Amino acid sequence: MADFLTDIDTLRKRARDEIEKGAVTDAYGADLQRVIEVCNEALATEIVCVLRYKRHYYTASGIHSEPVTAEFLEHAADEQRHADLLAERITQLGGSPDFDPARLSARSHTQYDGSENLVDMIKEDLIAERIAIASYTEIAQWIGDGDPTTRRLFEELLADEEEHADDLKSLLERLPKDLENQRS
Repeated sequence: MADFLTDIDTLRKRARDEIEKGAVTDAYGADLQRVIEVCNEALATEIVCVLRYKRHYYTASGIHSEPVTAEFLEHAADEQRHADLLAERITQLGGSPDFDPARLSARSHTQYDGSENLVDMIKEDLIAERIAIASYTEIAQWIGDGDPTTRRLFEELLADEEEHADDLKSLLERLPKDLENQRS
């Protein structure tokens, strides 16, 4: 087994000397400011997703809406948990989570949706999940080994987004084919 690259006394001294950096040490290998910026973009994405799912939950109606709205509500809660995890990580990295409503939409990778039709709602949510999947995959690969904790966070979010996409695809497949032409 290889020895530590840095001796223990040096590690201890650095930990004391740079205590104000919190969790970020010299071993951090990513572009810290850019990682914080990307995390804030993902935070905006998750908040927009919460809002979109909540709107769909409250406005969906019709005979086929009950199982769909239950899924919308579950996904909204998951997206809120994602937002909380991202905000926590941004803070751990010494950044400030950006919750400014005036900037959320511009930073979000996904878009808000005001669909009225149940099928359109599901499709728009599926499109948003696919955007998040592509984005989070790219982010995890970009971070690589430079910040394993943030990479793992994006991998966790990615797994949830893939599950959401699968849920939505399944809902679309189970709905009657002629529902798309009707109002929900």
